[in-house]
Amino acid sequence: MAYQLYRNTTLGNSLQESLDELIQTQQITPQLALQVLLQFDKAINTALAHRVRNRVNFRGSLNTYRFCDNVWTFVLNDVEFREVTDLVKVDKVKIVACDGKNTGSNTAE
Repeated sequence: MAYQLYRNTTLGNSLQESLDELIQTQQITPQLALQVLLQFDKAINTALAHRVRNRVNFRGSLNTYRFCDNVWTFVLNDVEFREVTDLVKVDKVKIVACDGKNTGSNTAE
């Protein structure tokens, strides 16, 4: 089973809302909606692992960190993100990092 982290993105939320609407109008079954979500989880994890090549550097003050169930969670304050010529500053950011090489047997969130 793939990580389910991306279900809380704009794309994942839109998919879930559309599936809920289709279930309510009895156009699909809840079982089919679950299969679609599982396929979404696999597809988004695979796409991010193989298609994204951009690199971003960031620097900030570490507020808290946690490692639980093979998932790292970092909360940073006063963070600067740099990509070649672009600079973005934010007050606070939460980073969730999972083992991308072992997604076949782990789930998160």
